[in-house]
Amino acid sequence: MSLSGKVQGQDITNVVGPVTVRRATVDDAALIAQVRIDSWRAAYRGMIPDSYLDGMKVDDSTHMWTRVLSAGSDAACTFVAEVEGELVGFAAGITLAERKLDFDAELTALYVLPSAQRAGIGRRLLSEVAATLAAAGAPNMLVWVLAKNSKARDFYAHLDAQLLAQQTFKWDELDLIEVAYGWRDIQSIGRITTVS
Repeated sequence: MSLSGKVQGQDITNVVGPVTVRRATVDDAALIAQVRIDSWRAAYRGMIPDSYLDGMKVDDSTHMWTRVLSAGSDAACTFVAEVEGELVGFAAGITLAERKLDFDAELTALYVLPSAQRAGIGRRLLSEVAATLAAAGAPNMLVWVLAKNSKARDFYAHLDAQLLAQQTFKWDELDLIEVAYGWRDIQSIGRITTVS
């Protein structure tokens, strides 16, 4: 795969076409909701009951993302990736009011549609969130991943995130197991994810 271009708000070119990453706005809420649901259905089949995945509603998710985006700041940021004007992925992160596992920031979401994966988009989104949270004062960042999600685990491990912990949690009455990965130096994420 041949990638070219620059980071920090510039376009890159890859096999899916020119990719633009920008800060999300409230107007993106419905598209983010759709990407989230489509990504969950593709990624979590076999990990989360089909009835739950099939019952996810865009309207419910849109309301949640409208609230999130309305409260956006450098301490809580969301970025979207577009290919030819179509939203194909997003990432969100926050600085933490209370540290978790001795970390000050958290990547709370990173989803790219299956048709746009393996083209550097996830890395680019991760880098933008990390840079924004670093500018807000966070020296490090963690992310929680379903323990059975080997694809996501491999993605973060490949980007030098360290496995930190495992825990059981409840999500809408579902008992799930998640693992935490983290970067002790948030600045290292930009160096690892830079496309050349």
